[in-house]
Amino acid sequence: MFYIGPHVSISGSLSLAPERARLLNATGFGMFTRNQRQWNSKPLQENEIEDFKKSMKDNGYTADMVLPHDSYLINLGCPDEEKRKKSLAAFIEEEKRVRALGLRYLNFHPGSHLKQISSDECMRLIALSLMEAMEAVPEVEPVLEITAGMGSNLGSTLEELKRIIEMAGNDRRLGICIDTCHAFQAGYDLSTIEKAKFFFDELENKLPGRLKGLHLNDAKAECGRHLDRHESLGKGKIGIDTFLWIAEDSRFEKIPMVLETPNPDLWPEEIATLLRGSS
Repeated sequence: MFYIGPHVSISGSLSLAPERARLLNATGFGMFTRNQRQWNSKPLQENEIEDFKKSMKDNGYTADMVLPHDSYLINLGCPDEEKRKKSLAAFIEEEKRVRALGLRYLNFHPGSHLKQISSDECMRLIALSLMEAMEAVPEVEPVLEITAGMGSNLGSTLEELKRIIEMAGNDRRLGICIDTCHAFQAGYDLSTIEKAKFFFDELENKLPGRLKGLHLNDAKAECGRHLDRHESLGKGKIGIDTFLWIAEDSRFEKIPMVLETPNPDLWPEEIATLLRGSS
């Protein structure tokens, strides 16, 4: 089965996320577990947890179908130690929320050196943060998302992602999320099925068994521009053929594939198109 759906809103209640996904006929979805624009959040209440779990069950979703995302404020590789510890504390708190909600993954952007330390030192800090987080919340699987390579952000190459995982002890819980727009902007050409197959073969060769999520986004800019500008499927520089192939290839079964495309009005059509390909 292919788990395909959008990143849905949690506005009003966490329990509305599965309902909103089901209304779109999604077979999976992404979500935040709190307001991602703030450092602090109210602790989850028992009734919130129970309502969310009930909504998941009532709408036919399991933990494997959902890819939660952490706050964009978090930087696990921050060169300022006090700020890194603040980020790590927030990340661990997000992992605890994921665990409490009965979910499995926590997707995140690896981190940024802010042009203050070397890439190697930043990767070491990210790895150190991950080891501390996994010790604190061993049930949750951190999922490193490939980035577009904007500014000082790390994680835009398979080699960097591999290096971070190695520095973190090659822990089996660590996974990779491929955002197709990010990968394309980082220089991995996905504009044909042949080129996309080559990239995902390279991923499996360098990081075997690590793929635990996808963000399905077309790209506004040409390949290799390092511009994180998402486009609706088939309306950008990647093109629809690659996404139809992803929705048919068995290597992508049973991992959450989340649409972060910019026009919610097109989500029903995008989901239906991809699910027709997977049937």
